[in-house]
Amino acid sequence: MTLPRGPFDAPPDEEAVISTINTTPLVDVMLVLLIIFLITIPVVATSVPVELPQERLQPRETRPDSIVISVDAAGRIFWHDLPLAGPEALKARLLEAARRAPPGQAPEVQVRGDRRSAFDPVAQVVLACQRAGIARISFITEPQALR
Repeated sequence: MTLPRGPFDAPPDEEAVISTINTTPLVDVMLVLLIIFLITIPVVATSVPVELPQERLQPRETRPDSIVISVDAAGRIFWHDLPLAGPEALKARLLEAARRAPPGQAPEVQVRGDRRSAFDPVAQVVLACQRAGIARISFITEPQALR
């Protein structure tokens, strides 16, 4: 006498169908992700506490007493629209402007540097401002177009 077959019993001449999930690939993927996160977390977390400045998108108006210094693509320096002979002429003009300013109110220098200009002429402008005792220096840029 034979026992009745159930719905999950395979016929004796066919292979049995395995209906379980193989979890080995899942475990492999999870271990790789764990290793990636363990490697990247120390890079993201910095150990030195630094208070970073907040970005301000505040347009500045050019005041009549502001000094606008331009540097063109060739590296020539301009006082408003007047070309200067070089950094020494700029320093002399800045010293004169600082002398004429009321006490406690140093003039503000706004630097307009051409994007194609080398860094050196712009650095010479900043150095001339520092040597003249002017600490209020700002750079005029054009806002990026919205994308």
